[in-house]
Amino acid sequence: MTNVKPGVRPAVPHFSSGPCPKRPGWSLQTLTDALLGRSHRSKAGKAKLKRAIELTREVLEIPADYRIGIMPASDTGAVEMAMWSLLGARPVTMLAWESFGEGWVTDVAKQLKLKDATLLRAEYGALPDLSKVDPKSDIVFTWNGTTSGVRVPDADWIAADREGLTICDATSAAFAQPLDWAKLDAVTFSWQKALGGEAAHGMLVLSPRAVARLESYQPAWPLPKLFRMTKGGKLNEGIFEGETINTPSMLCVEDYLDALQWAKSVGGLRTLMGRANANASVLMRWVSHTPWVASLAQEERTRSNTSVCLKIVAPEVAGLPADAQWTFVRAMAALLEKEGVAYDIAGHRDAPAGLRIWCGATVEVRDVEALVPWLDWAFAEAHATLSKAA
Repeated sequence: MTNVKPGVRPAVPHFSSGPCPKRPGWSLQTLTDALLGRSHRSKAGKAKLKRAIELTREVLEIPADYRIGIMPASDTGAVEMAMWSLLGARPVTMLAWESFGEGWVTDVAKQLKLKDATLLRAEYGALPDLSKVDPKSDIVFTWNGTTSGVRVPDADWIAADREGLTICDATSAAFAQPLDWAKLDAVTFSWQKALGGEAAHGMLVLSPRAVARLESYQPAWPLPKLFRMTKGGKLNEGIFEGETINTPSMLCVEDYLDALQWAKSVGGLRTLMGRANANASVLMRWVSHTPWVASLAQEERTRSNTSVCLKIVAPEVAGLPADAQWTFVRAMAALLEKEGVAYDIAGHRDAPAGLRIWCGATVEVRDVEALVPWLDWAFAEAHATLSKAA
């Protein structure tokens, strides 16, 4: 441990897990073509929204027969829309290993009140036993657990001949991890995550199987206007051509278009995944030779390359009560913020005390390299304060 401040600071100290860092080179000037003061239902407005859908398909390599829609209320709104519209036709298996997955469990159990629901749960740092998933049931899961740093390594556990639908919250995985579209039926993510877009808008991607469910099944509960994707028993195709259910921010749309165009310009999905992998690798190499810290994700194959979650294992900190551990973590985060080297990297409030560092594609690897000596410095400073208090 060293109390000497490192000589190099990250050029961009934004490591928040949401909203996430803007793409390299971003400035407000990139938004000068935003369609402001105009209706989103105008010809020009619809063209912008449709272009966002088309670029999303291109960058994420989404199959041509999957529908893509822009939804209100970020990823949360998109997930809720999928669950309220699709669930109830058959039993459902809920997977939860962190706070957002637990949130979807709460909605299914307490709001939709589905009786035929099976919960497969794991503690922070692990995955549930995926072999227990019933292919006859619908499945609801997060691909990447944003608050635990644990992701599913692949979709091999999902049966190709499944009878149910898979509803996947992919908000911290899209644009950074390979999504197996053939195994996914309703996929959601937000603009504010992996491409650093602005908040309040989400995306919903539907497979042909999901569309068939929408057109053949009517939920037992009333659907709010914001959740209605069908008219007269048929899919409202306009939603998936850019005719949004409610009014979107055209300034945010312009920002999302800019992020997608950047993603395409740097090489598309393969490059984005490579950038996230490189960033996470820098952190994991540092963790491997740093005795006071460890990955919260227990297995290497399940470790996120975006929302990297770390726990403090130094006995003098790990042995403290949970509240005291959080005090230590927040002290580290405050020191780093004061120095202007890392913002918003304390772990999620529902997770075990620790750090959460965003390593998605909009982060530059040189900034992660510059960050890690500062993590050692902040630990040493907070540790010295702890020792004096003892």
